[in-house]
Amino acid sequence: MLELLLDRFRNHDRNALSRLVSLVARGEQADEILAKVGPAARPARVVALTGSGGVGKSTLTGKLIEQIREHGQTVAVLACDPQSPLTGGALLGDRFRMPSRPNDDGVFIRSLAAAGGRGALAAHMDDLIRLLEAYGFEVVLIETVGAGQGDTAVRELVDALVVLLQPETGDDLQWEKAGLLEVADVIVIQKADLPGAERVEAQVLSTLALSMAPAPPVLRVSARSGLGLAELWSTIAALPLRRGSKKTDEDLLRFAQALLAARFAAARRDPQSDVGQLLDRWHRGEVDSPRAAQELLKRFMGQLEGQSHSRSKPD
Repeated sequence: MLELLLDRFRNHDRNALSRLVSLVARGEQADEILAKVGPAARPARVVALTGSGGVGKSTLTGKLIEQIREHGQTVAVLACDPQSPLTGGALLGDRFRMPSRPNDDGVFIRSLAAAGGRGALAAHMDDLIRLLEAYGFEVVLIETVGAGQGDTAVRELVDALVVLLQPETGDDLQWEKAGLLEVADVIVIQKADLPGAERVEAQVLSTLALSMAPAPPVLRVSARSGLGLAELWSTIAALPLRRGSKKTDEDLLRFAQALLAARFAAARRDPQSDVGQLLDRWHRGEVDSPRAAQELLKRFMGQLEGQSHSRSKPD
């Protein structure tokens, strides 16, 4: 079943994409899936929109989808919603503020439930981004649950963090939002056609002036009137792809771990594999964990060497 889904995924089947997103979002077979789809041909631009509840993240996300499509790029949206206390799923009220675009294959939108304590994000977000990149989306937008000071974990996953503020924030800005302002790549005064937008902008600029770090752009935007939307997307698109420039040794280690996990899962399902016998011996205590792990690695390394030799043979 999984192999069939992966084949359809490689042929850009949207239903297969949706089902694989569901599996990865639940943490089911994620390592195997990601190892088999492989790395993306090119990195996506990953952008997160965060801010307090009611600031208009979903509405602005919908308008950004339109901007991105006007530039001819494909876009996927991962919208994190509060988790329902009854079903455990996402509360989907804000999705109605986004364009559905059912006939547009260049747009994919998925709501995800974000449990408490995850820094305004759903689980497995990094794996989901990699899956959407492998499918070929050029832009991935992440909408967080309403965030406050300290909800900055999302910045580690994205190229650009866009922090939304609104005129009603008023004098509470400095102590409620300082944590987010310090890590923002772009600051948006949303609903800028309402009274008080200039005052909030002045407060933001004053707060940023106290920091030693370079100040990010501060833009006034109104999703309702269209004010500043084109400038916002052009500003985001001009930022460097931060994720692609900060690969670490641990990135390769994680890929190797995913590849090993995929081979382990496949071997357990294969009745011809001797991995099952090794596992039985380990469960019975006939072989300890270090020795069992060494035997596993030897088996998988032998498989890799055999595949390498077969690929190197002339046709």
